[in-house]
Amino acid sequence: MQHQKILRIATQGKSLLKITSQVNAIVADSGIKTGLCNLFLRHTSASLIIQENADPDVLQDLENFFAKLVPEWENYIHSTEGPDDMPAHIRTVLTHSSEQIPISQGRLVLGTWQGIYLWEHRQHRHTRELVVHVMGE
Repeated sequence: MQHQKILRIATQGKSLLKITSQVNAIVADSGIKTGLCNLFLRHTSASLIIQENADPDVLQDLENFFAKLVPEWENYIHSTEGPDDMPAHIRTVLTHSSEQIPISQGRLVLGTWQGIYLWEHRQHRHTRELVVHVMGE
């Protein structure tokens, strides 16, 4: 069996948005008990990560680290959509645009402290599209 849905996620600008419950709901709606959930973000300036879901300091530290690693004030050649455009592309390359998570007993098999996050790398709000493809039995 296969089930696919596009999840549209409104962002408020640069931030990490926890989307675990929305993905779990799609997995539950699929009726698939054992299988694999593939997530694919259809964008080049936002990304997906699986990360700590209990202590928000971890997420803040990640954001601070990436701000230092890929600064927005560098003199990038590509700046068509503004000074945050090329840094957003670099941050996406350093993270992921897709993830695969096993499914067991109709739920995502995530660790106790793991959550799925959409990481918006741009300063302004966007509507991001996440393709959730569930396959199994």
